[in-house]
Amino acid sequence: MKQTKVYLVALLAIFTLVVSCKEGEKDKPVITTAPIEFKKDGTLEIVQQQTDSVLVKLDIEIAESEYETATGLMYRSSMAPKQAMLFLFDDLEMRSFYMKNTEIALDIIFIDENNKIVSIQKNAKPFDETGLSSLVPAKSVLEVNAGKSDEWGLEVGDVISYQKN
Repeated sequence: MKQTKVYLVALLAIFTLVVSCKEGEKDKPVITTAPIEFKKDGTLEIVQQQTDSVLVKLDIEIAESEYETATGLMYRSSMAPKQAMLFLFDDLEMRSFYMKNTEIALDIIFIDENNKIVSIQKNAKPFDETGLSSLVPAKSVLEVNAGKSDEWGLEVGDVISYQKN
C-alpha cells in the first residue's frame, strides 16, 4: 500500500511538471524574422565591348561596408530578374565568394579596376560553401540571378558603368 502511494505521488509530480512546462511554452514569445528586402542604391549598365551596345540595365543594391560585403544576398529567397548586388572593394586582388546561407542560385561576375568583366562564375549553387574564385584580380563583383549572364550574352571584356542614387 505504501509503495502504491509513492508511485501515485511520483506520477502526480511528473504530470504536474509536464503540464507546467507546456503552459510555460504558451507564454513564450514567437520570434520571427522579417524578410530582407531589396534596397535600390543605384543603376548599372553592361555594355558589349565589341559593339558598344547596352546589353542590360539593372537596379543595384551596393555592398560597401564590411557587414554588407560579408552578408551579401544571404537569407533572401528571391531577386527580381533586373536586380543585382554590386560589391565594391578598395583594392584590386583575387576574390573568392561562396554561397553560405544564400538561397538563390547566382552568376558571379568579377570586374577589374577599369570596370571590365574579367571572369564569370556561372550557376553558383545555393548553400554551397565551395569558394568561387575570380581567376584574376578583381576590384568589384556583381551578383545576378543564375543564367542571366548567358541570357544577356555577357562576355569577358564587356564593361559596366553604374550610378549611385
